[in-house]
Amino acid sequence: MMSRRNFLGGTAVAAALAAAGLTLRSKGASADDAASPAFEITRSDAEWRAQLTPAQYRVLRGHGTERPGTSPLNGEKRRGTYNCAGCDLPLFSSETKYESGTGWPSFYAPLENAIGTSEDRSFFTVRTEVHCRRCGGHQGHVFEDGPKPTGLRYCINGVALNFVAATA
Repeated sequence: MMSRRNFLGGTAVAAALAAAGLTLRSKGASADDAASPAFEITRSDAEWRAQLTPAQYRVLRGHGTERPGTSPLNGEKRRGTYNCAGCDLPLFSSETKYESGTGWPSFYAPLENAIGTSEDRSFFTVRTEVHCRRCGGHQGHVFEDGPKPTGLRYCINGVALNFVAATA
């Protein structure tokens, strides 16, 4: 029989393990890590910290996630491109952006040769992580519950992107 004390104790242990896993994931998955693939643009940790805001650094280099609903890019409706905040590589077009209801900017397809993916085993599950193919900056994750024509949902941290409006 499950008592309240056993339930709460088990929940606390699970939370502690999740926090430990997140810490290990953040430290072990950096693009600066020697085991990481080589990217066209590489910088030292100090250089990334100097270039990025603390929130950008936490997401792009530390594999963090911004709080849902906090990005001004959620409401961005103009034509243009969404570029990596780390290296300015165009990653997504406004033509593939849609409202997913998740609280993060969502796209059903990236631009050609813009992103890379890797397996993310944090949070006791397996997800597909999306990163900038040029600098390795963590962008978010891709899920198979998006709209046609791809059926994919690229759930991207707005802080990892810079919007560039189309000029014409």
